[in-house]
Amino acid sequence: MYKVLLVDDEVFVRKGLINLIDWRSLGFEICGEADNGADALEMMKRLGPDVVITDIRMPVLDGLELIRTVTTEWARSPVFIIVSGYHEFTYAQQALRYDVHDYILKPIDEGELTAMLAKLAGMLGAKKLNSLAGEKIVTGTLLETLVKDRYAGEEAAQFAAALRMEPTGRFVYALAELHPETDSGTGAGGWPVEEAVAALQPVAERIGRPIPVHIHQPGLIGLLLDVSRITSATGDMEAVYRSVQAALSEARGAPVTLYVGGEVGRIGDVHSSCRTAHQAMSYQFAEGETPVLLYDRVAGTALYYFDIDSELYAQLLEQLEENDKEAYSASIDRLFRHFREKRFAPGAVSNAIARCVIGVINVIRAMDGSEKELASLPAIMDWQSRRVRLPGLKRLFAAFMEEAADYIARLRRQQSKAGIEKIRKYIETHYMENISLKSIAAKFYMNSVYLGQLFRKTYGVYFNDYLLGIRIGEAKRLLRQTDCRMYEIAEKVGFQNADYFVTQFEKLERMTPTDYRNKLLGKK
Repeated sequence: MYKVLLVDDEVFVRKGLINLIDWRSLGFEICGEADNGADALEMMKRLGPDVVITDIRMPVLDGLELIRTVTTEWARSPVFIIVSGYHEFTYAQQALRYDVHDYILKPIDEGELTAMLAKLAGMLGAKKLNSLAGEKIVTGTLLETLVKDRYAGEEAAQFAAALRMEPTGRFVYALAELHPETDSGTGAGGWPVEEAVAALQPVAERIGRPIPVHIHQPGLIGLLLDVSRITSATGDMEAVYRSVQAALSEARGAPVTLYVGGEVGRIGDVHSSCRTAHQAMSYQFAEGETPVLLYDRVAGTALYYFDIDSELYAQLLEQLEENDKEAYSASIDRLFRHFREKRFAPGAVSNAIARCVIGVINVIRAMDGSEKELASLPAIMDWQSRRVRLPGLKRLFAAFMEEAADYIARLRRQQSKAGIEKIRKYIETHYMENISLKSIAAKFYMNSVYLGQLFRKTYGVYFNDYLLGIRIGEAKRLLRQTDCRMYEIAEKVGFQNADYFVTQFEKLERMTPTDYRNKLLGKK
């Protein structure tokens, strides 16, 4: 409860004030009464009231002298409200010079006094919080409460007073999104409220109205603009939006996009304006790099919420696997052109990027690779929290695709090497069968010409010569270690014809199989 001291030389006026309204319901309590300014000073020292309601004409010390003494000599001054039956303008002028909160004439209107006290309660609450936590934090807390619609309806006037605004008029809530200086950074990062308030201070001074600021999340702040007061002062609201955007961008040294919600007529409806500001963000890719995006301009215009063209997706992956940089770069250009021309919603852009990234990962896994080898993967997976615009997203995506294409090509080389090694081992264990380059190529799903070229490139020998070498080598072992007949040896090493075996043996060893055995036996 805020303490109120009543000062008036007419007792019925004081009692009338006490009984006129429900003080406690407004957050106040009467802590004392005085019939002159001198007694009021003593009671103020003892009671420490938050509010003093005083008459002007009183004995010993009048109301104006009481106010002057306190405001000029005391370190802490309560809020003064003057109640007087004198209509002279000079009294009002003197009262305002001492920063009196309000000036009410007798007879007192109940509704007028109640409304004034409701505003005053909000102001006192904010003032008390300001002394504890600082004005910027309190303002942000109040604005956050309004935005999240977490207050009782009757508190709206108090919130308006605390924010130094009227409860009714024309208000817009805007979201300012900070885009990172580089696409490869870790995101938009923190945006201290103090920095945002300082950046907006010149604009606030120019328009003559405060700009409350609230931090939504890293890189995204909200701010409340009193349109009715600003337009009466400047006449050009869009110029103010541009000034706000430019001030924030210049202070941070990075691009900022301002999303302006729709107007509302009551400060209690700020949450509705905030909702439409978020809806305006849905057009961030459809409208290009527009620095100020107004909900009233884009509301109702079409957005694309579907998947990308399947043909384009398949083509992009094929070009990537082929490592055709010129081709897949052109497909990336086409994809991002679609985002803009078809007016993709952020969710549709996110789905399209995710589909392509998952497709690439599946290709890599199918080739026994690991997507963890891609240094650019975290950036493209986390692109939304980085708050990049469409050109920045395109650079992130292109970098990912280029790295993925290089990695896939490297996996293919490794796979080819592993594959030809499998073929070599297959030949060494199946040489005795009726195998050929064509039959092995078919078994391993390869082109026979390509297999022959790969075999010669890897081992420096033609396939047929390699196969023949293995067969003749095994035949020599059998000639050394067994007494098998020539046709038996020929069959065991894969020759269907014994004469052909003899011919090939002699071609390679410069002697017949019989001569080779006789040589071992010491026979001429």
